[in-house]
Order: sequence, then C-alpha cells, then structure tokens
Amino acid sequence: MPIPLFGEILFKGISAGGTSGVGAAVAHSLAARGAQIILLTHHAQSDPFLVDYIDDLRTSTNNELIYAEQVDLASLQSIRLFATKWVDNAPPRRLDMVILCADTIKPRYGKVVTTKDNLEVNWGINYLANFHLLSILSPALRVQPPDRDVRIMFGTCSSYIGGDLKSLKDSRSPLPSGKEYGTSKLAVMVFAQAFQKHLDNYQRPDKQPNNARVILVDPGYTRTPGMRRWLTMGSLWGLLIYLLMWPLWWLVLKPPVQGAQTFLRAAMEAELGRGVGGRFLKECRDVDFLRPEIRDEEVAKKLWNFGEKQIEALEKEGAVKRALAKKEDEKKQEDEKKKAAKSARKSDGKGADGNAKAKKKPLK
Repeated sequence: MPIPLFGEILFKGISAGGTSGVGAAVAHSLAARGAQIILLTHHAQSDPFLVDYIDDLRTSTNNELIYAEQVDLASLQSIRLFATKWVDNAPPRRLDMVILCADTIKPRYGKVVTTKDNLEVNWGINYLANFHLLSILSPALRVQPPDRDVRIMFGTCSSYIGGDLKSLKDSRSPLPSGKEYGTSKLAVMVFAQAFQKHLDNYQRPDKQPNNARVILVDPGYTRTPGMRRWLTMGSLWGLLIYLLMWPLWWLVLKPPVQGAQTFLRAAMEAELGRGVGGRFLKECRDVDFLRPEIRDEEVAKKLWNFGEKQIEALEKEGAVKRALAKKEDEKKQEDEKKKAAKSARKSDGKGADGNAKAKKKPLK
C-alpha cells in the first residue's frame, strides 16, 4: 500500500513528463511526501539513465514507492498498450491522480519533427497523446471508490491565448502554421473541460456523485528545457544570445521548483477536491479562461470527434504496417532456415563424399 501523504490520505499517481523540468520537480516534491508514483517515460526500463534517475529519486526522497513504465507519447500503440494493461487489471488498480506534464515545442527555426505515427509533433504529443491516454484510462478513473479524491491535472501555458482551432486541417499536420504550439495548448484546455463533463455525466452504480476532478495548471515562465528551446529558436545564434543573456533569464524565469508549486497546490489543496471541476490555476492563483472556446460545447464536440477519427485511422494504418512487417520478418526467418538447411545438406554431402573416397583408397 502507498505511504500516507500528510498523514491523512493515500496517494498513488501517474505522472507523464516527470524526468525533466517542472515535471521532475513535481515528482520529487510528491515523492518526498510519501506518494507512490509511476513515471511514464519513453526510456526503456533497463536504460542506464532511467535506472540511475529512479535510484537517485528514491534515495533523495527516502521513498521506495517510485516506479517507471515505458510509454512513448509519440506512439499511439505504446500509449494503448500501457493504458489497456492498466484498465484490464482485476481488481481495478488504485489511481488517485494523473499529472500530465509532458510537453514539446518545435522552435521557429528548428527542423520539422514528427511522431512515430507521422503526426506533427506539437499536435501528436501535446494534445493527441493526452486525449488517447485519458480516453482509455477513463474507466479506471470512474471506478475509484466514492470516498477517494481523484484529480487529473493538465499542464498548460499562456500561449493558448494565441491558438486557432478554427483553422484545424484534416491531415497529419492539422495545426495552423505559426500557431502550432499555442493551438495545441488551446486544444488541450478544450479537451480538459470536455473530459470533466464526460466524468460528471457518468452514472455510478452506487449512485454516488462523481469524485474525479480536472484541474488545469499554468506554472508560469520557468527555466525548463522547453523554455530554452523556445528562446533559442532552434538556431546556434539563438543559443549564443541565450547564453549571453543568461543573467537576465535567471532573474526573469522561475526555477522548476517554484514552477512546480502550482501543480502541488492542485495536487494537495483540499478545497480543490470539492465542488465543480475544470478549474484553472495560474501561478497558484485561481483564474478564469481568456478564450470563450474552452467552455463551448460545440467546439469541444467537434474537437473530440476529430481526435477519435484521427486516432482510429492512424491505429488501423499502424496495425496494417505491423502485420506486413511481421509477415516480412517471418518470411526472412523462413528463408534463413531454408538456407541453413540447404548449407547443412551440402556439408553433409561433402562429408559423405569424403568418407566414400577414403574407403575406396587402397590400403598400403
């Protein structure tokens, strides 16, 4: 069982993006308070970096209840394998919290990067990965006992204000040019509100009210790898300017530990576990949204359907590719076996011929 947190509740949570930046600071702070944490990371469990990271985290927090699962948010199949394994567990696994800190940004002058499903990276990781993960984990959240305080936290930032959902295209790169990151964050916030309504509309068998609440979190401007990529704009000149201006950035930008405070408030303040969900915390303050689309049910419905159709098409395409690759591998293995058998017969034949010639030699 997980260790008591603050001596009054038990906590077991999933954290995506918990190995760097604000996510790492959140994971460390919660682990230091005795939380049982499962970090979702693209690193293999045998990766030396991940092994050392988990060992160091356990040692520094005096908490052995820290684990990692390999989940590549750039792969829809990887997300499905993890989430379905979690949901299919019997009896249902305890889940108090899901913290979605994973984030990426393509710098202005950076190379175009795609996910393993050939999706534009801002859309694939910042939005579709979260949508896919929670769509599958939804039954695991709804099945938690009514006396449990379940929270789902989405990391976001002020760039959502410049997002443009009206310009979404039905393609592998659906985001409008120049507004990719901001639109992906706006989409996440629309989905967060829609997911809260999805949880509220569920009729529990025990007739108890919904006990899962969504909280949107903006930690503010923080010194993270993502912020560095954005400031350097993906160029060497940008990196040089960033280094020369480092004293200014050190003064203006918060360290990850300070950025983590808003997530910690969302995770631990009792008042946020009561009343309606879907609240927005910006730098530890309860604020309102600056875009009306976030509460628009029609926008949310269109976005939800758009995501479902895109995932369905991509997963079908991925299944076909994996089936073809499997057949190709099986064919190669069969060809290799045939070659090995043929070479073995040849070597046996040569050996038999040699023995026959040796028998025919006259004795001296």
